[in-house]
Amino acid sequence: MRSHNLTDLPDPTAADLAAIETEEPLISAELAWLAAEISILDSDERGGPSDLDRRRLRRAEARVIRETFAYIAARRACGTELDRAA
Repeated sequence: MRSHNLTDLPDPTAADLAAIETEEPLISAELAWLAAEISILDSDERGGPSDLDRRRLRRAEARVIRETFAYIAARRACGTELDRAA
């Protein structure tokens, strides 16, 4: 069995950090979407999802779609190839 020691990993490069910064709005949108989904799933204890829960989910979904298109457009504008597996 191989031990995984995080201190042995190389530091991120400037390009790595720039890529993360470019993708940050999409990551934030996906986290908000996840939180809205969790709220819907957890709503049984409150008598089911409220109108606010449903609205929050729709808004989060729309934000993920907007941020995905913005991310793809930015990558294409820079001439950066998109990873099809992601």
